[in-house]
Amino acid sequence: MTSRTSNLNPSRPNPSQHNSRAHLAGKPTWGFTTILLLTAGLLLSVTLAVMLGPVAVAPGTIWRIVLSHLPWLDQWIPVTWTKPEQYIVWEIRFPRVLLGVVVGAGLAVTGATIQALIRNSLADPYILGVSSGASVTATLVIVFGAFGFLGRLALPLSAFIGSLAAMLMVFALARVAGSISTTRLLLAGVAVSMMLSAVTSFIVTMAPNEKGIRDAMYWMMGSLAGAQWDTLFIPSLIVAVGTVVLLTRYRSLNALLTGEETAVTLGVNVQAFRVLLVVVASLLTGTVVSVSGSIGFVGLMIPHIVRLIVGSDHRRVLPVSLLTGAIFVVWADVCARLVLAPQELPIGIVTAVCGGPFFVWLLRRSSYSFGGEK
Repeated sequence: MTSRTSNLNPSRPNPSQHNSRAHLAGKPTWGFTTILLLTAGLLLSVTLAVMLGPVAVAPGTIWRIVLSHLPWLDQWIPVTWTKPEQYIVWEIRFPRVLLGVVVGAGLAVTGATIQALIRNSLADPYILGVSSGASVTATLVIVFGAFGFLGRLALPLSAFIGSLAAMLMVFALARVAGSISTTRLLLAGVAVSMMLSAVTSFIVTMAPNEKGIRDAMYWMMGSLAGAQWDTLFIPSLIVAVGTVVLLTRYRSLNALLTGEETAVTLGVNVQAFRVLLVVVASLLTGTVVSVSGSIGFVGLMIPHIVRLIVGSDHRRVLPVSLLTGAIFVVWADVCARLVLAPQELPIGIVTAVCGGPFFVWLLRRSSYSFGGEK
């Protein structure tokens, strides 16, 4: 971001800039220690999540199995575990927990980004209609077996294609006279989401059997049960790259919170930056939805909680949201697996149970406003 603050008269404080600094200060900020604590918490959560289940596995056994699959380490680790333990840890639980980490991180980072983009505390990763687009193509695969030639990749690839199509529709509807305003973007997202949700409902009602309806509804409420190693790499890469891109533009995100006029004064090309944020957010959301279904409230809750703790500086908000979202989804999935074991709840139900009371509490806090500012 090119800074133009040198053009301002240093003897005359800029009110907008002063308000920006006050707003970004928010609550007392945490630094490197917070990242270390959350990283340790994430490792502990991953270990416990893999341990818990019908067959208990010791934490030492878990990490020996994991390290034995890493290059150059396998020859140094003696095999002290059974084949069933290796299958449970490496083929079932560990990829599922890692997928929860990726999904939670992606949704939380995207939620923080979209809330800054439209300066609305109720924004979430699905406000642009991306989730609805992914649901349309995903239900076609689940109910009618579309894109069967893609094999196991049929569901994630079709959902991703649907999310991209929805993103293009929102862009086309929101663009007027060569520019895209936040209001038109929101309205276009709502309109596209409603239309595509209706299409999804129609597809489900046309299902030839009850199993297809049940599977489609279950996927639409979110699940990590389909986690596999060969479908983990691409989502992980996209979430990592998207987060890095956003972190490199944290100053522009901070400026955007203060309003478009102030952001322009600070040297931000608002139109181009808004397009970049929408593309990155849609890509992250589409990728996550393609592998986990629709999991609500993560992108709403986590950025709120993080801003209440560390303030609104996106240099801290983004990495802390990433780690907090990952931890939250890992434990939400543990609850989904164990609450009604041996049956499994859709993870979207668990996140909704957490999200509803959270927003009731948030509404009752008279001192709260967007960004954690009193």
